[in-house]
Formats: sequence, C-alpha cells, structure tokens
Amino acid sequence: MGKIRIVVICPGRGTYTRETSGYLKANGAPAQSHTTWMDEQRKAAGLQTLTELDSQPFKTKIHMAGEHASALIYTCSLADFLSIDQSKYEIAAVTGNSMGWYSALALGGSLSVENGYNLIQTMGSMMAGGTIGGQIIYPIVDEKWQIDESKKNMVTAEIEKAGSYVSIYLGGYLVIGGEQSSLDKLLKSLPAHGKYPLQLPYHAAFHTPLMESVSKKAKAMISESMFQKPSVPLVDGRGHIWSPFSTDTAKLVDYTLNHQVTKTYDFTASVSAAIKEFCPDKMVLLGPGNTLGGAVGQILIENNWLDIDSKKSFSKRQESEPYLISMGMEKQRKMVC
Repeated sequence: MGKIRIVVICPGRGTYTRETSGYLKANGAPAQSHTTWMDEQRKAAGLQTLTELDSQPFKTKIHMAGEHASALIYTCSLADFLSIDQSKYEIAAVTGNSMGWYSALALGGSLSVENGYNLIQTMGSMMAGGTIGGQIIYPIVDEKWQIDESKKNMVTAEIEKAGSYVSIYLGGYLVIGGEQSSLDKLLKSLPAHGKYPLQLPYHAAFHTPLMESVSKKAKAMISESMFQKPSVPLVDGRGHIWSPFSTDTAKLVDYTLNHQVTKTYDFTASVSAAIKEFCPDKMVLLGPGNTLGGAVGQILIENNWLDIDSKKSFSKRQESEPYLISMGMEKQRKMVC
C-alpha cells in the first residue's frame, strides 16, 4: 500500500490565542533546535524569547502583537510539520492563509527554516510602532454553510461604499481591510449576525493597497538570495502553483513581497486549487489551534468535494473518516504523528 497523500495548510495570524497558549511547550519537541536558534536571535534583538512567551499567561496586547504573534505561530506550525510521519504520509503540496504563506515558503523548501523566521519576523515587526488600518470579519454563508449570494453581494456593496477592501476570501467569511474610519462605518452598517461584524484585534489592513509602504520597505530589507525553488509544490493566495521544476524565483519573490502584501488573499482559491490539482487523500491543518477548520469545510462545500455539500455532511464525514485532519485537535493529531 502506498503512502497517504496530503496537502498541508499553514495557519495565519490570530491562531495563537488564549486557548492555544502553551502550544509550543506541549508540541514543540520536533522543532527544539530551531526554536533555540530563534530564541537566540530574539534575545540579541532585545525581544522576549518564544519559549518565554509561550510559557507565560496569555496577554492580548503582548501575544497578539505582530512582532511576537507571527513568530509564535510559525514555530508552532513548524513543530507540527516536523511531527508528521513521512513514512506514512506523502506531502503533495503546501499552502497557507495570509501569514501562513510565509510559513508555507519555509516548509515547502523555498526558504530555509532560519530565513523563514527572518522573513516572518521582518514582516511581523513592520508595524511595531503602530498598525496601518485594521481588519474585520463577516460571514457570507447560510446555516448550511453554503454561500448566500445575495448576502455576499450586499456585503461587497457595503465594503465599496465605505471605501474598504476585501482583504481575504476565507471560505464562508470575508475579511475586510481598510482605514479604521471606513471600518467603523462597516461596523455600524453591516447587519448584526451573532458576534459579527467582528474587528480582529491587532490586525492591520493586510492584503490591501494600504500596505504599499510595507511592500516597498520589505523589498528593500529582504534579499532575493534567501529564496530558492521549492522542494514540493506551493499553492499561493491566488490558487497559483509554484512547482519545484518551473518556479522562477524572481517572480516568487515579487509575488511574496508585492502582490501578496497589497492585494486580496484568496484562501478559498488556494484550497480549491490544492484539492483539484493534487487530489489529496487528506488535508492536514497545522496548529496552533483549529480556527481555519470551519473555513476549509466551507470551501469543500463550495466545491461539493467528495459530495460534501453542507455543514451537516462535513461534520458527519469529520466524525467517521476525517478528510481534514487538524493537528490542533488532540484526537486528530494522533492520526498523522
């Protein structure tokens, strides 16, 4: 019997939370030597080490700040990735959401683990002096987790009216980025739906034109020589595939520091392309946490993948024979480690 083919998904910002605090201590052993190296870099830069941050009580303004959150998430994802039993599982492709694209570059071999940290730390610290704009999240699905087109059109029209942008297409959600003044309009104008519209704490207006200055700065600070062709295919935030054979690294750098920073990140397109192009036996979502689990389920529903056409059929499938394995969930984690 051959190996089980998987597509690996790297989570983005907002996944290291009060609930996932201590994740590195619990699961970080496979990445210990890398974590030690990162801790040394951070000490030298006058920052708290990842080990310290992970072992102290969770404080939103510390743990969710870009210069800490990004590296914490990267290290948790790296440890999970290194825990996957590669004698049993074959990694067909790697993708990610938002900041998860940087993790994907490192895990897919386009960057060394150290350069992955350097890229993530550089990008995560860009707004240590104060964030540019913000992000809010809003659902566009019905109770079956199917896209509600009229709701989607209504939200899109409101976004345009307020002068904001779609930052991320996230399965059944839109993440909206913009100046705080335009987000304040949306927080009032979008119909209340449970806890939504919800402003994401310590999130800047990622993947919008407001990030032009960050993109320019990144191009000046990050060397193209850090990048190489990936060792496994990477699926980016447009659903474009970067293959080990045909990748033009100059274009990969340009996408990463330009398009990916200033234009909409389409996580829905990336997961859709990954399942259709690689037909994996399973998808594996790295930790920390499982906040992307629902969004991936909604993308499977949108594609009617494996006849998963509703929240109910997704949940049923996940209970009996999970297609999506979340390493942030102890029971599912055991399946791949």
